[in-house]
Amino acid sequence: WFQTLYPQKPDLGYAAGLVSRENPEQLIIALEPEAASIYCRKLRLHQMVDLGTQTTQNGFSPNENVGGGMSPAKDHVRRNRQSRTFLVENVIGELWSELEEGDRYVVMDCGGGTVDLTVHQIRLPEGHLKELYKASGGPYGSIGVDYEFEKLLCKIFGQDFIDQFKLKRPAAWVDLMIAFESRKRAAAPDRTNPLNINLPFSFIDYYKKFRGHSVEHALRKSNVDFVKWSSQGMLRMTPDAMNMLFKPTVDHIIQHLTELFEKPEVSNIKFLFLVGGFAESALLQQAVQNMLQGRSRIIIPHDVGLTILKGAVLFGLDPSVIKVRRSPLTYGVGVLNRFVEGKHPPEKLLLKDGTRWCTDVFDTFIAADQSVALGEMVKRSYTPAKPAQQVIVIHVYCSEKESVGFISEPGVRKCGTLRLDVSGTESTAPRREIQTLMQFGDTEIRAMAVDVSTGRTVKAGIDFLSH
Repeated sequence: WFQTLYPQKPDLGYAAGLVSRENPEQLIIALEPEAASIYCRKLRLHQMVDLGTQTTQNGFSPNENVGGGMSPAKDHVRRNRQSRTFLVENVIGELWSELEEGDRYVVMDCGGGTVDLTVHQIRLPEGHLKELYKASGGPYGSIGVDYEFEKLLCKIFGQDFIDQFKLKRPAAWVDLMIAFESRKRAAAPDRTNPLNINLPFSFIDYYKKFRGHSVEHALRKSNVDFVKWSSQGMLRMTPDAMNMLFKPTVDHIIQHLTELFEKPEVSNIKFLFLVGGFAESALLQQAVQNMLQGRSRIIIPHDVGLTILKGAVLFGLDPSVIKVRRSPLTYGVGVLNRFVEGKHPPEKLLLKDGTRWCTDVFDTFIAADQSVALGEMVKRSYTPAKPAQQVIVIHVYCSEKESVGFISEPGVRKCGTLRLDVSGTESTAPRREIQTLMQFGDTEIRAMAVDVSTGRTVKAGIDFLSH
């Protein structure tokens, strides 16, 4: 459940040599929730356990082994007789056959650093996906459990010691966190036996030098009675103690999921696809089941950690499967408009060559949370403030707010620039027309400015994913 970092196309994609700036379209960025969604809808329902109804699928009873790759989830749902969790493996019989036109489902991508939620809808006959609710989430990944463990160590051994140990013995600190990683994977709601975490010898030795007494002494003196020192030289945690380390992170996830299901566009959800490495956690699975209370079926692929990777491959083979996305931000350009008394604030008035202009106007191309079809084009026409202008500069701005009046408002930031050199060109038109076009729907906005009279064009790419 370690956090994975992915390169962004505008920067590392070029630096890594994956794509050239001359041909940026050669690299396609797959959004993680969409990749998971694409893969999950192609899953097959052979080896599926429905413990809510105790059904048998394709000759397998719920008590039989249904395959490897997801043992924590598999064992948990086998034990939980009220479960609405389905274990899915891509073998025989397709989930696609259960999906109908208009069916809605949630993809819950639980990674190391973040948890992201997206709502998709099926559009037949091609089976295209429509994004009903833009990807949202927060820093509630499994790394939060690691932070809680570190806080527990600080409570037992002291913040000053832990800070010094991390600084002076970094390799041993990594060994300790790896040991904790294997134990946190074994945490389960109905576990009764303790979890032993091996302390590196370097930790024990350095603590003795730092404090002048033993690790065992520190544990006896601490008021943490649910962590003991085993005779084998290990930290021994009760199952409840381990479960408490999960609670803050899991509570954040459930709160976010609850808020999502309260939104009007998130109704009649047929499936919830639980994917990502953290989805293996039986504690998280149970919390999600308790929150949903049977309102939708929970689907967990056996190869849950590879779901996004496999979905990204499928997306690369057919990017057109995603037809409609929600814009994460409001996008527009900064322009001058004729000043209108009573409408525009006096501080925005600019008097130039006898003409009264309103500065800093945000001309919206697309609003945040607006549905946008793949390849949808928005076009605007502008006239240079001065007929003799040699260079036309158009700044593209974005904001998280749906309604933006001026580029000077809080939260508005510049995300791209179109610089059109019109020097050395002559136009016979009485008014020079500059067209600005933005193409939305892909993971990168394609912005373009065109001098209509001469056909001279400049282009820019803007990251459609960035917040």
